[in-house]
Amino acid sequence: MSIWSLISNSSWVVLLVLLMLIAASVASWVMIVQRGLLIRNAQQSMLEFEDRFWSGMDLSQLFRELQDNASPDEGLENIFKAGFREFSRLRSLGTSEADAVMEGTQRAMRVAISREQEKLETHLPFLASVGSTCPYVGLFGTVVGIMNSFRGLAQVQQATLASVAPGIAEALMTTAVGLVAAIPAVVAYNRYASRVDALLASYETFADEFHSILHRKVHSRSNRPEAG
Repeated sequence: MSIWSLISNSSWVVLLVLLMLIAASVASWVMIVQRGLLIRNAQQSMLEFEDRFWSGMDLSQLFRELQDNASPDEGLENIFKAGFREFSRLRSLGTSEADAVMEGTQRAMRVAISREQEKLETHLPFLASVGSTCPYVGLFGTVVGIMNSFRGLAQVQQATLASVAPGIAEALMTTAVGLVAAIPAVVAYNRYASRVDALLASYETFADEFHSILHRKVHSRSNRPEAG
């Protein structure tokens, strides 16, 4: 009994289950590679931007450099640009109350963080679904295969291991394929979910620190004594 002979002699229900599991496995591996590259790029971008931000560069100059950069911004760059853009806009409108300026800046950064979170968590629920459902789909194929084996036994006068083995092997094959599809998806989901949580925590920390810097800046201007 080879694997190919088991597949070719399987019932249409078992074949359908196998095709579903293989398709889910292929799709999950595509998502695993895609999510891994995106999260790794986000981590590298965060480290590079933090080096530039804490290097002592003027915030206005940093903002202009990011605006002139043709490459798409990621992570902290988007959060910084959203906060500083809103901060500059409110200051240019002549908003006198510092608290109003800071509330608008904080809202802009919260929106940017939510967008980054949505980007990072895309397709992660699919990996969770594959990891949680594929074993049960494979188990369904196993049950169908065992039922077909017992139905075949009812049509023979003498039951032997040779008559039962192909059906049992066919049934167990769907369980094995279900586990092969589910295990990488579960491992990738747990790993990526923890890395995304760490990234989002870093984003929140940066937003708080940036908010404190702008808060000191706007209050220092508002408390500056007028000439004359």
